[in-house]
Parts: sequence; structure tokens; C-alpha cells
Amino acid sequence: MFNSVKLDKKNSKPMYQQLYEAISKMIDEDALEDDRLPSIRTLAKSLGVNNVTVVTAYKELEKDGYIYTLKGSGTFVKKQHSDQDMSSVEEGDIELMLSGIFPLLKDSIDFASVSPIPDLFPIEEFKQSLVEVLDRDRGEAFLYPEINGYGPLRESISGFLKENYSISASKEQILITSGGQQGLDIISKSLVETGDVILVENPTYPGAYAAFKSRGARIIGIPLKEDGIDIEVLKQNIRRYKPKFIYLMPNYQSPTTISYSRTKKEAVLKLAEEYGFYIIEDDFLTDLSFEDEKREPLKSLDSRDRVIFVKSFSKIFMPGVRIGFMTLPPLLFKQIIKAKHSTDISSSGYLQRAFDLYLRKGLWVGYMGKIKEVYKEKYLIMAEGLDKLKHVGLEYHRPGGGLSLWVRIPESWDAMELYEECNKRKLAIVPGKVFYTEPLDRDSFIRLSFSAEDPERIRKGLSLLEDILSGNEGDEVDRYMPFL
Repeated sequence: MFNSVKLDKKNSKPMYQQLYEAISKMIDEDALEDDRLPSIRTLAKSLGVNNVTVVTAYKELEKDGYIYTLKGSGTFVKKQHSDQDMSSVEEGDIELMLSGIFPLLKDSIDFASVSPIPDLFPIEEFKQSLVEVLDRDRGEAFLYPEINGYGPLRESISGFLKENYSISASKEQILITSGGQQGLDIISKSLVETGDVILVENPTYPGAYAAFKSRGARIIGIPLKEDGIDIEVLKQNIRRYKPKFIYLMPNYQSPTTISYSRTKKEAVLKLAEEYGFYIIEDDFLTDLSFEDEKREPLKSLDSRDRVIFVKSFSKIFMPGVRIGFMTLPPLLFKQIIKAKHSTDISSSGYLQRAFDLYLRKGLWVGYMGKIKEVYKEKYLIMAEGLDKLKHVGLEYHRPGGGLSLWVRIPESWDAMELYEECNKRKLAIVPGKVFYTEPLDRDSFIRLSFSAEDPERIRKGLSLLEDILSGNEGDEVDRYMPFL
């Protein structure tokens, strides 16, 4: 395989970086015939480079979790996430979770997926919008809309942003997407090149990590503090790597549920302006605040167009409608709209027209008021239940909003072990390791979501969790669900 590696000495990119990219690509594509890499001297000789080039490439690969070295034995490809015992987890389950797909057992209590229950869907109101659009637009409802989205909907979203978040974005800056994940995929497709450095929060949303990684990006995780990303560590990595952009969830971050302070948001924006990179702000839960304090998106503070604001309505509306959008800096618009066109030409024109009418009728406000009451009740039940489980070693903080809680488990447990035990009892949780940018020696966290269950089953699930952690005395996977 290494005979196919060609390094270009005339290329402005350092040769160790070229070698890093070639080897990391082979590992990502599972294209290596042997888990053992050639020795430094052997590879340097075959490529016609000095040993330092190979040493540096190997060091970078090891730092990024691709390989490991055993003294006296050699250098080997690291099997991602295989360092922990998962013998009782169905083969492939952990890989699915790392991609944001959760194997859910039949009749399980679902503390894993962040999805609304169908009982909350505004069926009658949206049905009326669908019917009115058909009566009004007839066959035109099924024509392709503009690539960037149905014009009146972009206009409605522009007003929505101004009214709800104090974000000034003209309809020309808005691109309609088929959900938030497509927005991240389009950004990756249009802006990310092999070897580009992207900084992310650590832990972070696996769907974003997977989208960036699929384009050959080098992803660096930055730790979080109680009020947001660690600014000093962020500065160090910006200076060292000169990132293409950073990816953040400033309000009710997934999975930690942390919300950034205004001071920290302003500090991140200042760094973006100073060093000239863009920020991708992923927002789908800012609306779900259960306290008097109103959260503001990072984009609302952005006066220099450094923020690409990605928002999905899926988690707080009807997931199957698949409506989302991005606000784009003018300099990036053409690149990204080309990627959107090559992805699916355009998102459903009929659903865009119906959602536009739904917004224009003012039905969104009433719907949000209703679901916030329902989710707040569930949130308080889970939080108060967890308060009563401190005696079994659980710790957490109350985020005041969102759809999940980030819980530290007792030192005597690893989250994968707890996941397996919960699985046996038909309780679905998410081990923290699936959110981290590198393998963990020990996984100390689980994420518990409350959106998909009713109050009685939330209480039952917490009771099961208490039994398991207290040591009180299997099924096959029935379906696969997105847990994010």
C-alpha cells in the first residue's frame, strides 16, 4: 500500500503533512493490509525522504489517535474505541452510536434519543397549512423551488430571526436545508479540504464530527468549562493550527448541556475576527429555556459576519418535515449553494410552502408555549429524580433548558459497563464516550434525555437506574433510532 504514496517536494505543504494525510486516509478507509506500519527507517528509504519526515508524521498520527507505538515492537494502527471491553455489546452497535444512531431494544425506556413524541405534533394546524397551500398554489406547490429555498419562507425566517433572536439576516443570506445535519454536510462538502484543521468542543456532537472527518479534516477537541469553551486552550490551538473554522453549540451544548456566558461568546467572536476564521454555530435548543433567563445565540452578537448560523426545527417541531436553514456570510454563499445543488437540488418545495404559511399565521408562538410546558414538566421530574439518586453516586448540574442531562456516574462504574447493564434491563442511555474526539481511559459520563418518554416512564427509568447502581437484582435490538 505504501508504494502508492507519492510525496511532492515542490508542494507548499510540508512533506510530513502530506505523509500524515496519506496514511490517515488509508486508515480511515481501512485500506491497510497490515495493522503494523513500516519502521521509520524503512518507510523513509522507500519514499526517498529523511527519517525526521516520517518521525514527525508518525507523532502527529499518534497524537490524533490513529496509531500507537509499543517500545521494541513497532508502530501499529489503533482500532478506534476498541480499547474497552465491549464483548457483550452487539457487534457494530458502538460504531452506530458514534455516527449518532442508537440501537433501541423493543419496549425500552428511551433515555437516549432527543426526539419529540408524536402526541405533541401540531397535526391539525399543519394539516390546514398543507391543504391551504394545495388550494392556493395547485401544481406549483410541487415545482422545484429556488436552490437556496422558497423565497417567502426565507423572508419569514429572516423576520423570525429578528423577532426572536435579534439576528439581522436578509432573505438573501438564508439557505433552506433538509434539517440541520444536511447543513453540516453541505458546509463540509463545500469548505473542508483534506488536512484542514477544525476545532470543536470536546465532547461534541458525533454527527458534526463524522461530517468533518468524512472530508479528511483534522479535528482537534477543545475542553469545556462551566461557562463554555476553555478560551486559553482555544487560543493556543488557534495559534498553532490556524483552523479553517470552529464548530460550537453555545446554548444547551450537546451533550454537556452547558450554555456559554455572554463574556465567553464575545471572547470567541473576538478571536474569530482577530485570526480570520469562521464559526459554525449549531443551534436547535436555544428556544427551550425553562427559566426566566433568555438565551441568545452567538450569531446575535456577530457584527462582522464571522458566524455561520445553522438551525434545525426537527427536534422542536416534526422531525419528518426536515426543515432547517443556515445564514451565510456573503463571501461563502456561492460555494455553499453549489454544494447544496449537487446534494439534492433543493429541499421539498411543498413542505417549505406549508411551513412558511404556518409561520406567517403566527402558529409557531402558541406551539412553542405548549411544548415548553410539557418539556419543563419532564425536565423537572428527571432533575428531581436525579437529586434523589445522589446516594448511589450520581452528579449533574441543572442546565435550565434543553432536552437532556449530562450525568457523572460513580467511580466504580465505566459508562460502557453501565450502558450494557441498562440494556439488559431495557433502559436506553448514551455512554459519554461516543461524544469525545479521542478514546477515553475511563468513561465517567452518561447522557440522559427525557423528551421521548412520558412522566411515568421517566420515573420508572430512574428507578431502574437506581436498582442497577445499587446492585439489585436480554433482548435483541428491535429498531434503530437517531439519539441526537
